[in-house]
Amino acid sequence: MAIKFAGTMNAINRGLDATKPTKGADMVEDWEAALADSDVSGAKGILRDLGSLRKQLEKDTPDADRVHALLHRLGTATTKIAEKADSSQEKLKALGQALTEAGEDTPDEEEDTEAAASPKRARKKA
Repeated sequence: MAIKFAGTMNAINRGLDATKPTKGADMVEDWEAALADSDVSGAKGILRDLGSLRKQLEKDTPDADRVHALLHRLGTATTKIAEKADSSQEKLKALGQALTEAGEDTPDEEEDTEAAASPKRARKKA
């Protein structure tokens, strides 16, 4: 998972606006695959929001407000589950904080249950 942390943090540090939506969608798919079999409390909500984010990034013109709301929600959820993680707690906390800062809190944001029900990539077996 170290590569996923590095790639995501590099994209955030460079500025998410500088990251092509298709590259962002690929990163989201990698995270979906990594979390697909997770039984950590809160992972299903993160998967749901990752699916919604991926759908936005795959559009010709992503809705910037929705993307920012999803990033904020993903950051908050990632920070919460970091405490429950067996490993990589500090990296998860840093990622959660960076996503929260990159996003914007939008309490009225709708959940996309359809995207959550069908992650694009299944977890890769080693």
